[in-house]
Amino acid sequence: MYEKIFPSKRFKHTLEFLKKHVSPSQTILDLGVDNPFSAIMKAEGYTVTNTTGEDLDVNQNVFSKSKHDVVTAFEIFEHLLNPYTILSEIKSEKLLISIPLRLWFSSAYRSKTDMWDRHYHEFEDWQLDWLLEKTGWKIIDREKFTHPVKKIGFRPLLRSFTPRYYIVYAEKIRN
Repeated sequence: MYEKIFPSKRFKHTLEFLKKHVSPSQTILDLGVDNPFSAIMKAEGYTVTNTTGEDLDVNQNVFSKSKHDVVTAFEIFEHLLNPYTILSEIKSEKLLISIPLRLWFSSAYRSKTDMWDRHYHEFEDWQLDWLLEKTGWKIIDREKFTHPVKKIGFRPLLRSFTPRYYIVYAEKIRN
């Protein structure tokens, strides 16, 4: 059953981390349009509202209107030019973020046909940690994990043991 729901190890790992820190009774604002993982969260009993495709670099109004308990951002921040402002504007008390890590053997992803589908930031773990700290978040839990691909070659071999994803659970620090 789960093989149809989880197209990848990444989704399975992300759901386990979410369940560890967020109760289905808490409401979630998921940054990004409706997507396969938001469907998984809903199927698992979470109440999820997605953003509607607005350019979050320019327009953070969604945060002033949001009354959600938790904000999730799964592989979103690498696409944004200004993650500092967005993290500063979030009003929720809890935050779950996952990002692809910068890999020494692979350059940043860039679509040649879609100007939105590219990575402006590929963080190292310490860079995301520092960004969260500077924007008023305290990291409670974090994990790195691999995501092997079913291909043959040097880079696929490296991906089998090099952590590709970093997931963080943080809580807002009161000033």
